[in-house]
Amino acid sequence: MTLSFDPDRLPLPVGHFIGDRLVPADGVLDMHRPSDAKAYGGCPVADENMVDRAVQTAKQALKVSNWGGVRPRERTVTLQRWADLIEGEAETLAKLEALSSTRPVGQLVAGDIAVTAEQIRFFAEFADKEGSDLVPTDDSSLGMIMTEPYGVVGAITPWNFPVSMAGWKLGPALAAGNAVVLKPSELTPFSTIYLAELAIRAGLPAGLINIVLGDGQVTGNAITGHPEIAKVSFTGSTVAGSAIMANIARTGVKPMTLELGGKSPQLVFADADLDKAAMVISQGILSNAGQACVAGSRLIVEESIAAPLAEAIVARMKMVTAAPTWDETTQYSPIISKRQLSRIHSIVESAVSAGGECLFGGAPMDAPGYFYQPTLIAVRDELSPAVTEEIFGPVLTLQTFADEEEALALADHPTYGLAAGLFTRDLSRAIRLTRRLQAGTIWVNRYSRSRDHILPTGGYKQSGIGKDLGREAYLANRKSKSVLISL
Repeated sequence: MTLSFDPDRLPLPVGHFIGDRLVPADGVLDMHRPSDAKAYGGCPVADENMVDRAVQTAKQALKVSNWGGVRPRERTVTLQRWADLIEGEAETLAKLEALSSTRPVGQLVAGDIAVTAEQIRFFAEFADKEGSDLVPTDDSSLGMIMTEPYGVVGAITPWNFPVSMAGWKLGPALAAGNAVVLKPSELTPFSTIYLAELAIRAGLPAGLINIVLGDGQVTGNAITGHPEIAKVSFTGSTVAGSAIMANIARTGVKPMTLELGGKSPQLVFADADLDKAAMVISQGILSNAGQACVAGSRLIVEESIAAPLAEAIVARMKMVTAAPTWDETTQYSPIISKRQLSRIHSIVESAVSAGGECLFGGAPMDAPGYFYQPTLIAVRDELSPAVTEEIFGPVLTLQTFADEEEALALADHPTYGLAAGLFTRDLSRAIRLTRRLQAGTIWVNRYSRSRDHILPTGGYKQSGIGKDLGREAYLANRKSKSVLISL
């Protein structure tokens, strides 16, 4: 089987997915392929009426199917069949996503899609294992904490990991008995639509998943502000998360889960395994060309090992080559858009102008599409724009420290607290610093998520509210009530 494909010959599911079928719609937002900058179509924008149509479809589906009230194991089995189909259709999903996104087709089949199927199965198993609790009361009464679905959940996913992020939202919401109206990014909608089609084939009642396309200003606002959407889940930038909170507050009050931006530090001590640290740190910033909320974009290293570690990282950066996402041998991702490419370069130039030393990279690559060189910048000013701003590109800053207190001070970002990395062979130091680092996820001697889906993810500070993944994500899709019965 070859995964490489001709991007001009791939049929695309264009339109909104409501009920059990595509709703044709004309594209109004221009779309360009990141790998070659070629315009290839337009994305339709769902207005308030289209979003309301999706919400009403979801409400009716919940009523007709009694999805939240059926024997819980039925939900589990249906979602497991869906996961099987996701694995079985991995090649089609990968091609649909690779065409418009930054994700190389080979990495999608082996990574994102396989992991998404696992996550759907993980959440499916909660349906008949998490429920209401009896709580201690006196002998004359019976106390219970009962949980139930919210109803219709609104979800908005980003462009950087389309299939995976859709799984994060759909898996726990459906397992918990809800219906979902989901807006994928207008830059990368196609794989999410196909996910919904596969759910119908797996036997999920029609209308429990509805996909509406569009931008944040129109479609996103219509979802988050809809009075009959009971809960909102969003992954994206802190700026967009703030706008969602404001829109919800303007139209009412509802719970929300927000996984937002990050500017994550990676602390390296002199006793660390430097070869392993160089490999892991490089992967942490080169994966998806740094276009991840958890990208390890701030290297904070003990002074005595800064030079050899930087040299080892640069050696790995030099190995990167640009190639389109539809080539199965591609390992390095393009930047999502021309606008984002320009923003990355502008921040790099500002950092260098402010006194930063560019040790490698620092410019767009000489290649078709929107590729940026892996970049390492040594900075001394904590207010350098490369240190303070979430760049969302393959740009790594280098700062040095003399002791633990200075390392912690450099690691503490005034805005973000999504993730952090720590490299040391000293177990006591690892535990001590893990307790003090202000981040929702901390990796020690590694920098990446595993397939241990029980570990939740979410941020401190302005990096988010609530958790995705883990038991927490399932429980966040059910509301609770207290019941006290006199006997």
